[in-house]
Amino acid sequence: MRLFVRLLLLYRSSWGWMALGAVLSLAALLGNVALMGTSGWFIAAMGLAGAVGGTLDYFSPAALIRACAIIRTGGRYAERLVTHEATFRLIARLRTWLFGKMEPQSPLALGRYHSGDLASRLRTDLDRLETAYLRIVLPLVIALAATVLILAWLGRFAAVFVLIEAAALIFSGLAVPLLLSLRSARWSRQRVRLMVRLNEQAIDGMQGMGELLVFGAARRFIARFAAVSGEAVALQARLARLDGLSQAGMLLGSNLALWGVVVAAIPLVRRGDLAPADLVMAGLVALSAFEAVAPLPGAFQSLGAVLESARRIFAMADACPPAAPSREHSGLRPDRCDLRLTGVGFTYDGAAHPAVRALDLDFPQGRRIAVRGPTGAGKSTLVLLLTGLLEPDEGTITLNGRPAGNYDGETRRACFAVASQSPGLFCGTLADNLRLGKPDAGDADLWHVLGVAGLSDFVAAIPNGLNCWLGETGLTISGGQARRLSIARALLRDAPVVVLDEPGEGLDYSSERAMLRAVVEDLRGRSLLLITHRAAGLDLMDDIVFL
Repeated sequence: MRLFVRLLLLYRSSWGWMALGAVLSLAALLGNVALMGTSGWFIAAMGLAGAVGGTLDYFSPAALIRACAIIRTGGRYAERLVTHEATFRLIARLRTWLFGKMEPQSPLALGRYHSGDLASRLRTDLDRLETAYLRIVLPLVIALAATVLILAWLGRFAAVFVLIEAAALIFSGLAVPLLLSLRSARWSRQRVRLMVRLNEQAIDGMQGMGELLVFGAARRFIARFAAVSGEAVALQARLARLDGLSQAGMLLGSNLALWGVVVAAIPLVRRGDLAPADLVMAGLVALSAFEAVAPLPGAFQSLGAVLESARRIFAMADACPPAAPSREHSGLRPDRCDLRLTGVGFTYDGAAHPAVRALDLDFPQGRRIAVRGPTGAGKSTLVLLLTGLLEPDEGTITLNGRPAGNYDGETRRACFAVASQSPGLFCGTLADNLRLGKPDAGDADLWHVLGVAGLSDFVAAIPNGLNCWLGETGLTISGGQARRLSIARALLRDAPVVVLDEPGEGLDYSSERAMLRAVVEDLRGRSLLLITHRAAGLDLMDDIVFL
């Protein structure tokens, strides 16, 4: 339960809204119970008065019934309004909190998660935690408060009514749901994990559909997917059966409470200790009180899934690196970026050898440097170290004469425009993807960088031009075109240092060299770091570093 307590503490800023929602929900519920009891009493009293020829003030009960109806209707509307406002505030709080935890994490840390698993955590798990207030916290609070108040009211008539009603409520709202939740908790956790596996397999299937079809593996993939789906459906069926048992227990308990109170009231009516109309009111109150505990079976059953989602979300958030010391120049990008690496080394967790070992590099503003080396030599790791996404295990990196670690992450990354090996294209138009580098860029700016990257003729020839829809991960263009588009986006970004990581993949020697020449001519005083294992364009560099 520590996970649940931690989740509630995270909602601290919305406790006021949560409490107001609980008060309104309780008022609406009590209004409905009072409406049922008063209406039953009024009908019974009117019938008895007519049978014996007596008189009855029907104005006061009628007004009370109208008041209860107004409280029920108005309270329910206000409760929906406030509880949803509280939920939206919880959504905003939880999502911004999680983003704040994820943003400092390096791609290496987030790369440990499968994309399907990450999507499940950011969508399904978050959605489940965001509704924990409505599905678990609110029902538990209302059930407890309403039960105490209703039992206290029934105690005004007879202690036996309290015993009967309390036993029925405990049986239907606590004992049965708790026993079944102990059974369902493991299944709920398993279902969460199975749904994650389904998401992972679905993404793998969509992204690898071409390979599956080419190698004739589609049927095997579908069979594996169907097997996991079947397990999830079977677990859902088990949970549904348990839910049915909970509802059956609720119906049994409510009917036993009604008849128990009625039977216990008969001797009291005979002795004159209880008015006949009050018998009807007590029975209907005992029955309608089960509205307070009706949500509890669902709350207890969903608790296992909520705790599993909380475990997954907090595990990802807790992977955040420890708080850094105070940073200098927060929010300000330096006018120039003179970089110096002295004895820099870095080793990945579990690796037998360092990815970067004792690297010295002087990289003043405006210089063009190529870094060469075979695959695995640490070229891409160098980019992560420079941009602050990784911190060196040894040695120092200085930016304008100051330790680079003194700059906050946003400031430090603002110095770099990176075209990585993975183009990182999103489902949107070509212009949308380019403007990720500079949101206020005009069409003329876009055409300029496309020309430098050698894509202007291609874009001019395709339907819709800049408004061409790229599809997910740039599915509608080739790998070489996607790489050029990533380079164009990096050039569009207003940053002192341009980093091109293997820009020539998918290009022949002459095309790569022509593109690099155009890039060099367009630098306008910016620095260039070229990560490559090819020879094209090396003659355009000021220095070449071998790793």
